[in-house]
Amino acid sequence: MLSKKIGIDLGTSTVLVYVKGEGIVLNEPSVVATNDKGDRILAVGTEASEMLGRTHGGIHAIRPMREGVIADFVVTEGMLHYFIAKVCGRQRIFKPDIMICVPSGVTGVERRAVVEAAVQAGAKVAYLIDEPLAAAIGANLPISTPTGNMICDIGGGTSEIAVISLGGMVVSNSIRVGGNKLDEAIAAHIKKRHNLMVGDRTAEDVKIQIGSATPLPEELTMSVRGRDMVAGLPKNIEITSSEITEAIQDQLDAIIQGIRQVLEQTPPELAADIYDKGIVLSGGGAMLRNIDRYISYHTGVPAIVAENPQTCVATGTGLALENLDVLKRNLLYIK
Repeated sequence: MLSKKIGIDLGTSTVLVYVKGEGIVLNEPSVVATNDKGDRILAVGTEASEMLGRTHGGIHAIRPMREGVIADFVVTEGMLHYFIAKVCGRQRIFKPDIMICVPSGVTGVERRAVVEAAVQAGAKVAYLIDEPLAAAIGANLPISTPTGNMICDIGGGTSEIAVISLGGMVVSNSIRVGGNKLDEAIAAHIKKRHNLMVGDRTAEDVKIQIGSATPLPEELTMSVRGRDMVAGLPKNIEITSSEITEAIQDQLDAIIQGIRQVLEQTPPELAADIYDKGIVLSGGGAMLRNIDRYISYHTGVPAIVAENPQTCVATGTGLALENLDVLKRNLLYIK
């Protein structure tokens, strides 16, 4: 086997790359820095991410993926090109086979755009797999058996919920609420409650350090720096975990509604399986403290966080490419 087999989790906030035989080889933010005309890429990934909110007029740091789909085709193609070259080396003789995961709710046109971007970026063959299916494979769920498996993948831009049986999705739902919406809610809360403007990166740090889906027995606190909206000067405040729990309730409710919709449409035999096995949570959002308890409490169904939730989708995408014959009927590909 001369050409590499690569699985790519092309996320709204992070790109993860899985290579057959090597596992996850790349985990970088999906951020690209371009010049002011947008026709030249200056930095990609971690380097570009450090520029977010800190650039001058001549540089734009942007996220070319929005809510799981391509918002800027040319920049996404450039970003894919960079990551493929980084994984395969620039002097490659054989083009790699690539599998990319996409949210289950994207349209045919959006799917075609992802495949075309991958082929333009140097893929020999490009396949697509639905994100919930990839997450279930990466979480080691027995998806090919005639039993119900439920997955809830909380990513940066979308939350993907699906019931899977016999290697395919029986019911699925894609809601445009994910980690980024939680960050926005935290930034909005700090602005409203404390008159302090903070950037996306600070809001994300707050979520990771002290965020929780349910009130914690011991309150956590964190000092946050930003710009005072009244005086216009830099300011430092203390913020508590209970404030963050309150700030993100609307977004968590939207995820619960999405899960409920899927459960309501699930055939009764599969629903019985799900009640026994529980809902498996994956994606970066599954790392929020107590989100499993929150989902269990509001749905009445046990919820379990997968092992390595953040890498489930990328691992599943790579494994799917290794077992193409089993999954072929559920995939779209272009030579």
